[in-house]
Amino acid sequence: MAKADQKIKMSPSRDIPFNKLVLSQSNVRRTKAGISIEDLAEDIARRKLLQSLNVRPILDADGQETGMFEVPAGGRRYRALELLVKQKRLAKIAPIPCIVSETGTEISAEEDSLAENVHRVALHPLDQFRVFETLREQGRSEEDIAAIFFVSVNVVKQRLRLAAVSPKLLDVYADDGMSLEQLMAFSVTADHARQEQVWENVNKSGYDEPYQIRRLLTERTVKASDKRARFVGLAAYEAAGGNVLRDLFEEDGGGWLEDFALLERLVAEKLRTEAEAIAAEGWKWIEVAASFPFGHDHGLRRLEGQPADLTAEEQASLDALQAEYTALQAKFEDADELPDEVDARLGELEAALDAFENRPCVFNPAEIVHAGAFVSIDAEGSLRIERGYVRREDETAFVAAAAEPESETGVATPGASDDDQGAPPAQRTVITVGGQAQADEEEDEDAIRPLPDRLVMELTAHRTLALRDAVASHPQVAMTALLHKLCVEVFHQTYGPGCLEAGVRHVQLPVQTPDLKDSASAKSIVDRHAAWKADVPGDDAALWDWLVALDDASRLSLLAHCVSFGVNALFEKVDRHGGAGITAHGLRRRLEQADRLAHSVGLDMAEAGWRPTVDNYLGRVTKSRILEAVRDAKGDGAAQLIDHLKKTEMTKEAERLLEGTGWLPEPLRLAEVASPSNDAGASAEPLPEFLSGDEEETSDTGESEQPHAVAAE
Repeated sequence: MAKADQKIKMSPSRDIPFNKLVLSQSNVRRTKAGISIEDLAEDIARRKLLQSLNVRPILDADGQETGMFEVPAGGRRYRALELLVKQKRLAKIAPIPCIVSETGTEISAEEDSLAENVHRVALHPLDQFRVFETLREQGRSEEDIAAIFFVSVNVVKQRLRLAAVSPKLLDVYADDGMSLEQLMAFSVTADHARQEQVWENVNKSGYDEPYQIRRLLTERTVKASDKRARFVGLAAYEAAGGNVLRDLFEEDGGGWLEDFALLERLVAEKLRTEAEAIAAEGWKWIEVAASFPFGHDHGLRRLEGQPADLTAEEQASLDALQAEYTALQAKFEDADELPDEVDARLGELEAALDAFENRPCVFNPAEIVHAGAFVSIDAEGSLRIERGYVRREDETAFVAAAAEPESETGVATPGASDDDQGAPPAQRTVITVGGQAQADEEEDEDAIRPLPDRLVMELTAHRTLALRDAVASHPQVAMTALLHKLCVEVFHQTYGPGCLEAGVRHVQLPVQTPDLKDSASAKSIVDRHAAWKADVPGDDAALWDWLVALDDASRLSLLAHCVSFGVNALFEKVDRHGGAGITAHGLRRRLEQADRLAHSVGLDMAEAGWRPTVDNYLGRVTKSRILEAVRDAKGDGAAQLIDHLKKTEMTKEAERLLEGTGWLPEPLRLAEVASPSNDAGASAEPLPEFLSGDEEETSDTGESEQPHAVAAE
């Protein structure tokens, strides 16, 4: 007959006065973990003891129970109860729920202590997220939940954000189908459909890193650091109904603006409002845009305005600001780090002083009615107003007005000139106020010349030869004459015949990326030009005298600056039909000279700040070109990592891989310069690939396309 299994007998539970309990040295927990004893004591005081202590009777030398009990399992709870007793919030004889282990058992106290800690299963993070959400639905505030569970309010916000992710994705996370970091990335947006769409894409491709998930979720948004967002302001954008995506788990720079159309509308409305206020000053035209391309003011005369005089109150305010700024700088001159409040105050003072320094200039009202302004946003998100530009078609009227006596007031006021017809409301595109036809020009030059044209030409031919001979004998005069001519064209932007047939043609950039004007090269040119222009006299005669007085080093520096405006390294389509366009020979000659010039100055486009991005290169070439770039920069292994991706994903990942490598496409590389001995045979050699006549475009979607010609990229 089989022996029956012995029934399991549970250890008895009983209430034991706290002063009969002592902490056992057999407790295996030695390292602090979890919430503090103080927090645990507060939790016990609030909700009472949720789990009994595991105790064992203490025996005397004869093996008899002494009435005292040791606590091998539940030491942190014992310490928390002990703290409450010390605080007199719990009586020493308060009954404590305990599970009493039998004496004489073969299971040691250390084993009990270890089992209680090892067999405990931590709560799945998803369960915690959902409980926080349930508590909020029950009416608990985020602050209350944080206080109850001894965590920060930000942690509660994060957990609640995770609980709001698509239920489908939460189920995937619960089944260990994605990591917590991936789930955190999805919390950037509350759009469940978009979350599920992105997860399906990244899960299929295997390209499911958290940063990639965030990138895909925010690719249709505008960063809060974008100058348009800063110009409008997040408060105004949200007040208009716009939504801002924010990442509670990563530094997001203020988030992402989700409604691009709304942002564009708010930018246009605010710029239009600003332009309408400026139009009241009496300008003939105003051009309004969020951003203008580099060189947008080429060919326009710039009026020289004068800063408005400060009133007595303004001067006193300026002096006070300057004094406070100087005092703070002197006080903290030797400090390694400025206190936050001092740093903030210095920033406020600098902004106030800059406002005084950059206050609008005062222009002659007689000139304003023939000039205009550009209204845009600068790189910092502030309003940028460029006043005082005269278009070429307005030059005749402007010169005529300038010849008249200046206004007695010298202040730009609306209606200051009879020619000013008022300023209509500004538009987002070009606005012309008071547009007038140019005054009729009387072609009466012959009438004022006492001699026939042919005779004058013959006479001046003699003078020209004599003048050439004389100038050639005086190098300093020749350099002065050249610099004078170049400065007139570069700084005054006045073109036309003169006694010296030399000059710089401003090379325009008809095809350019939107960010070209913000590049390091563009900013350097603008800053250098502004520095020189501040010194260059506006009067022709004064300019000559100023150039004569310049030292040789300054002359050479100014000459280099002026000459640089004529540099042309642009690729153009070759004109094969004998028209006015550039020939193949002319293009080859231009690019060879550009290479030689680049070698002479040691130009490195990577060091100059150019890097391959989706917008400026990778998104506009074939997949084979993208893989070739990654292979050149990072090797075959890196190229193989992305060769299975679709074009959109491939371009973005290639941009990340190429960051910091210094890789450049062929047209930007520093080419080898041919030696003079090879020049004679250069014309017989075939054109390079990107100068060939093959202008056929290949598909951007096929998997086996032929590479584009470099010029088309």
